[in-house]
Amino acid sequence: MSLAGVVMAAGEGRRMRSRIPKPLHRICGREMLRYPVELLKDAGADRVVVVVSPENHDAIKAVLGDSVEYAIQPRRDGTAGALACCSLALIEADRLLVVGGDTPLVTAESVARLLSKHSSIAAQMTLLTAPARSMTDLGRVIAEAGMVSRIVEATDAAGTTDDSAADVNAGVYCFESEWLWSALKKVRPSPSGELYLTALAAIGADAGASVFAAAASDPSEALGVNDRIQLSVAEETMRQRIRERWMLAGVTMSDPASVYIDADAAVGMDTVILPNTMLLGRTAIGENCEIGPNSVIRDAFIGNNCRVTSSALEEATMEDNTDIGPFSHLRPGAYLESGVHLGNYVEIKESRFKSGAVMGHFGYAGDATIGARVNLGAGMITCNYDGKDKHRTVVEDDAFIGCDTMLVAPVTVGEGSITGAGAVVTRDIPPARLAVGVPATIKRNLK
Repeated sequence: MSLAGVVMAAGEGRRMRSRIPKPLHRICGREMLRYPVELLKDAGADRVVVVVSPENHDAIKAVLGDSVEYAIQPRRDGTAGALACCSLALIEADRLLVVGGDTPLVTAESVARLLSKHSSIAAQMTLLTAPARSMTDLGRVIAEAGMVSRIVEATDAAGTTDDSAADVNAGVYCFESEWLWSALKKVRPSPSGELYLTALAAIGADAGASVFAAAASDPSEALGVNDRIQLSVAEETMRQRIRERWMLAGVTMSDPASVYIDADAAVGMDTVILPNTMLLGRTAIGENCEIGPNSVIRDAFIGNNCRVTSSALEEATMEDNTDIGPFSHLRPGAYLESGVHLGNYVEIKESRFKSGAVMGHFGYAGDATIGARVNLGAGMITCNYDGKDKHRTVVEDDAFIGCDTMLVAPVTVGEGSITGAGAVVTRDIPPARLAVGVPATIKRNLK
């Protein structure tokens, strides 16, 4: 039996007060829309169709690309109208799993329970519910004799009997396609003129169809995002889930509430994340590391047995057994091979430090290749920009760069050479030479 997935993402999202389409606002570093798309694929959907509006189609496709199919809802006539836009594309599918584009907290466990119940009782419609009395903006699910008889929209729920005890509709549905396409034609406009998908519950119950509910694993799964406040609540909930997942996988956090880990980041076993640390984007950290406190790491790779103290990394790489900080910065293109040590107030950009290189104190290396076992003294700077173009600096293996040396690129310091304190190097230094002065001159052969 074929299963297709649908994500409803055509809503206007006016309460967000944003020029960004609501489904593209980020939660834990990932566009909100990516969560239901991934959920449907993990649930086994052969095809995933995202319903978009003419206004947000291009922006959403720029994010999801060809990983999904698209159905355009030409006018905002409600959720039933949105699903009807998929009828031609999905007419051959046996079963549909429908998720809202603004419900990022639904879990795979709950969807699996929903699908299992739907199959086991041969239902025509099964919906996910949660016992969430405080969610006043969600529709109430009314059940009789174990079957759903109707769903009362939030705007109409205040006058229902025992409203406070009713389960809420989480906005996740499983339908038998043959029944669905026929039932959709019977949906009538609400007083607001919209065609609500929730009307299918009463349509099915009145006609004797099997309409059931499955409980979500956690009430928070029913939380939708309609404004910036709800966005922050969803972010907080997702971050807590992420932290718990990594702690259960063997990561230590002494103050979890102060740690921010994005959805696509990864952390190895026995790594310690200290307070006020952010692991953002696709950051990957190996085992037995110490990260933080007060560190911000974005889209970076850190190997095993590394330490990052009160420093910032972005699109940078640290191989095994390296350390940096405090108060240093690895900018995009920085690459530290194994055994490299960077101390405080060091900035590295588009440069590779080979194994065992050391830069213990304040300084800057940009567009440089630093050889193995090189020592860069305090205050060393590569002068890589001439006001128009960037130029490269090469310091070969075992060189010793004295304090306050200026390396004016393009320039090469040969293997085993030494520069004196305060030297301004404007010309290449051959291997095993001592260079001192302003501009630096070669004084003697060190061999």
